Amino acid sequence: MNLLRYSMNLTNQHALVTGAGSGVGLAIAQQLDAQGCRLTLCGRNEAPLKQLAASLSNAQFVTCDVSDRASLDAALQQARVTFGPFSIAIANAGSAEARPFSKLSQQDWQQAMGVNLDGCFNTFQAVLPDLLEQGCGRLIAVSSTAGLRGYKYAAAYSAAKHGVIGLVKSLAIELGPKNITTNAVCPGFTDTPLLQRSIEQIMQATSVSRQNAEQQLLQGNPIGRFTKPDEVAAAVVFMCQTSACNGHTLTLDGGAP
Repeated sequence: MNLLRYSMNLTNQHALVTGAGSGVGLAIAQQLDAQGCRLTLCGRNEAPLKQLAASLSNAQFVTCDVSDRASLDAALQQARVTFGPFSIAIANAGSAEARPFSKLSQQDWQQAMGVNLDGCFNTFQAVLPDLLEQGCGRLIAVSSTAGLRGYKYAAAYSAAKHGVIGLVKSLAIELGPKNITTNAVCPGFTDTPLLQRSIEQIMQATSVSRQNAEQQLLQGNPIGRFTKPDEVAAAVVFMCQTSACNGHTLTLDGGAP
């Protein structure tokens, strides 16, 4: 690994991006590709991953469920055959269901924890031996402003993302002395297919129009718009490059209260 004293040269570094098939994960993959990374794209659905990998300079894809450790381990072992050990892991895979707490089932709760929190734990722990052996690396979680405060109809998602922040801060202390940094980006409402599904769920649950649902989400946002996936990806690239940023949660929400 080519690790400079204060920054990482991303050329030829093997980076894992989970949830890479759309939205923020897709944007992260594109920007890391522009930096010269070798990429393993991970997700549940083969078609979008295959299409994205074909459009990038040096990328492969694996399909797995990040909440299933055995599935993830098998996929990453396959990925190492082509590109070698990992240097960077971006735990981006996530899901959000908008539902009143009174109607939240045990299955809803477990699904939110499985993808959003267990998936991050599994991703980081699965690549950690590679980083320890190399003596450096980057672990980055795509959390959410829901990991910093609460939202209506998002109790399970918010609880899981709060857990991600706790994991990041603990690993930053534990792994920092080993030249492994751990950080999180916390986007606000971001213009992705996931957001559009959440808006539709709010409409169904509360019988409001799409415009009203969007206005609810943007209320108090000084810039008056949703965050763009490319803006989140740029922050992730920065965290991959610098070694001084560790244990940080970078909020990307336009200054919303």
